[in-house]
Amino acid sequence: MQKALLEAAKEKLAPISRQAAAEGIVLLENNQALPFTKGTEIALFGRCQINTYRSGTGSGGAVNVPYAINIAEGLRQNSNVRLNESLAAVYAQWVQNHPFDDGGGGWAAEPWFQQEMPLDDTLVKQAAQQSDCAIVVIGRTAGEDQDNADKPGSYRLTESEHAMLVTVTQHFDTVIIVLNVTNIIDMSWLNTLADKQSIKAVLYNWAAGMEGGHALADILTGEVSPSGRLTDTIAHQLSDYPSSANFGNLDKNYYAEDIYVGYKYFETFKPEAVQYPFGAGLSYTPFSQKLISFATVEKNGVEELHFHFEVVNKGDSHSGKEVIQLYVEAPQGNLGKPARALVGFSKTKELTPGESELVRIVVPVSQLASYDDSGASGAKSCYVLEAGEYRFYSGDNVRQAHLLDASFEVTELRIVEKLTEALAPISSFDRMKPAAKAESGHYQVGYEAAPMRTISLKERIEQNLPQTLTITGDKGIKLIDVKQGHASMEAFIAQLSSKQLATIVRGEGMCSPKVTPGTAAAFGGVSDALFGFGIPVAAAADGPSGIRMDSGHKATQLPIGTLLGCTWNSELNEYLFNLLGQELLAYQIDTLLGPGINIHRHPLNGRNFEYFSEDSLLTGVMAAAQVKGLKDAGVTGTIKHFAANDQETARMDVDSIMSERALREVHIKAFEMAVKEGGATTIMTSYNPINGHWGASNYDLNTTILRNEWGFDGIVMSDWWAKMNSPIDAGKEDKSFTSYMVRAQNDLYMVVGNEGAETNPMKDNTLQALEDGTLTLGELQRCAMNVCRFVMNAPVMERPLKPFEPIKAFKAIETITERESICINDSISLECGANVEKWLNVKQSGTYQVSATMSYDRNSLAQSSCSLSINDEFSMSLSINGTDGEVIAVDGLQIRLTSGYYKLAVDFVKPGLVIHQLNLSMVD
Repeated sequence: MQKALLEAAKEKLAPISRQAAAEGIVLLENNQALPFTKGTEIALFGRCQINTYRSGTGSGGAVNVPYAINIAEGLRQNSNVRLNESLAAVYAQWVQNHPFDDGGGGWAAEPWFQQEMPLDDTLVKQAAQQSDCAIVVIGRTAGEDQDNADKPGSYRLTESEHAMLVTVTQHFDTVIIVLNVTNIIDMSWLNTLADKQSIKAVLYNWAAGMEGGHALADILTGEVSPSGRLTDTIAHQLSDYPSSANFGNLDKNYYAEDIYVGYKYFETFKPEAVQYPFGAGLSYTPFSQKLISFATVEKNGVEELHFHFEVVNKGDSHSGKEVIQLYVEAPQGNLGKPARALVGFSKTKELTPGESELVRIVVPVSQLASYDDSGASGAKSCYVLEAGEYRFYSGDNVRQAHLLDASFEVTELRIVEKLTEALAPISSFDRMKPAAKAESGHYQVGYEAAPMRTISLKERIEQNLPQTLTITGDKGIKLIDVKQGHASMEAFIAQLSSKQLATIVRGEGMCSPKVTPGTAAAFGGVSDALFGFGIPVAAAADGPSGIRMDSGHKATQLPIGTLLGCTWNSELNEYLFNLLGQELLAYQIDTLLGPGINIHRHPLNGRNFEYFSEDSLLTGVMAAAQVKGLKDAGVTGTIKHFAANDQETARMDVDSIMSERALREVHIKAFEMAVKEGGATTIMTSYNPINGHWGASNYDLNTTILRNEWGFDGIVMSDWWAKMNSPIDAGKEDKSFTSYMVRAQNDLYMVVGNEGAETNPMKDNTLQALEDGTLTLGELQRCAMNVCRFVMNAPVMERPLKPFEPIKAFKAIETITERESICINDSISLECGANVEKWLNVKQSGTYQVSATMSYDRNSLAQSSCSLSINDEFSMSLSINGTDGEVIAVDGLQIRLTSGYYKLAVDFVKPGLVIHQLNLSMVD
């Protein structure tokens, strides 16, 4: 690790993370309560003022941070306000006596909420007499492997939270609600509380990373004027969301809502169900937006619509940023369209009172097109513009957007892009479509049969088989020769045997010792033979809100994806991830496993916090910005989960059944933008099947669309321990069916155990498929070329090519003084799940193999790890998947020790596992 580069990256990253956190906070209500005037004394309620959520759970939030600013600390460190310290002391004592419930510390084990301190009237009344106002903090987390639930403590308030609101609003005239949450929650209580008039302001603070407390204080005190806007619709009732009837099933979810996700449904069919519309958010200063000019421009053969808006800060006291949101109302035609669809947006610079800015929004005409998967327009499998007038609206949110004096007329059907049928459903269902207009001006809900698959996948695959290269054996060509133009990639790959080819499509992890400690995977030159061809070992680390290293190494934790989407600021996202890319470089990590860019199809998806929005365009713009920022720093972002990973319940099994139109326009549109506009070169497929075919073995997804249509030339990796089934026949799925993955052109199986890529411990069927002819050598060589092409252009290729050194040497720090210690000739009984230190007495110098017996009472997808340090120097990680409580043997690395005393420290970076015994066995 390059310490100077690392410190420089962290120093720059933290303040930009703070800025992004502030820009993503959404102020939904403000009755002259905010910003606070200087000297305001605040009574702070809710335990999450101390136990402030920084992120969600699972791989997307597991960042070890050097520090974290909670809400109380952020306000306390801000000189413009004062905390009621007597109340704060009561909370501090209560939290000390009722510590944070981490669910035992295991993988995604913590509950989504924490118990609140009961409030009595005397305490609250006294606080009201001492303070100018109250802030009530409501906290929620969510995460991997578990969805939210429509019950208290998840989507709804708990009894203790509701009681807290009741008591505080009874005694305070001014109450500010801060929602420290990872996803939208039920907001109906705002209308039903007895003293609801006391609530003067409501903010979605989200989970804002390690600088979150500072960012919230910046907003509350007016140092920063809020400019965040909702990226989701908040409905009055959960049942109002059109996907509710088809969410949470264990086997199949029919995407009957089709393209009508979020506001596209509500604005078309049911506007009265909306409590807070998509794009909503307030500022401390009023703005005006005026369309100055509109023109149709042809640029390099591409027809574009150019909108110029004059934005003016009309206030007299606060600077701020404004978001311009541009929506289209397309003609219904034969296909049916949403009443409103976002087609462009922009965020101004910070405008001082009276200052103006001219903002241009460019909309390619092709962006107005709809995909015809049925032939209803007369152009099946094409993006088309149906005839009619395309009208445009702009404003503060989708509901308040007003009609512009700007329209685009299409006189007859225009074909924008000719494609081919791909990934159409094989199960029949009816999909939503606007029917007749009601008297209100909105549409009645109608349905039509979703078009089914008509093409032969067998013929498609066989007609597009790649050329098979004759295996030449080692000709002395190294990967650097390909990079320098001295040899072709084909000549290089032709050297590899079938066994070596099967090895290179396997990644190793978690916590591979061949790469940066504690990261998610190593891939590329993972065997001695592959390394001998000059293929280095690349590293992948979990994200997307910072670098996860289960070794305990520290990294900067960024705000969650939803908050970053709520900034509506693509330039800021690009810069933020450029700085994150510099931190990745310093840690010698080649790709971040993020951003996550699935769609917020339903509010209960436990992993929504990693994703940006219910809207595909907004998601795509943010994804492209973050990917570009990482790329400009020299690393890559692995966009995930491709595709339709829209629930955590049964996430490895539930089939996402949708029309081809919904797939293209909604669920993979952001991926397309990240590839074409952001230059993405790494993609992770989803666990789930889409229309019968699992993501990692889905040929139309990974080859027909991704590579053939979009021109993607990077690598595709599976999610960790994914399953696959036949790209042709669908049918039975299994983790060992890697030949199907290779055929679909998912290049890497993630992951086998450390040192397992060559030995094939999972007994995958790649080589067997070559033997029986169900996979061609050319297909396997094609994936190997994809992997090598990526590695050749990754940062690892610029570093010195060093072989993996499995043995690390340590010297005794004490050789004379006798002390209580354990002789390492014996097994070290630990029986612990918490940090521990032991003194070891090494009688004989030599090389020792480290191993342990461990257990973890979770399922096999859960992950946990601990790190071993010797003499305060990191030695190795011991990682484990859930064993359902069964005790198993885990091999560590070899270490070289001289005789004497050593301090052994075990750090449970990811609590939950138990080490029963630690063994150090001499090998020489």
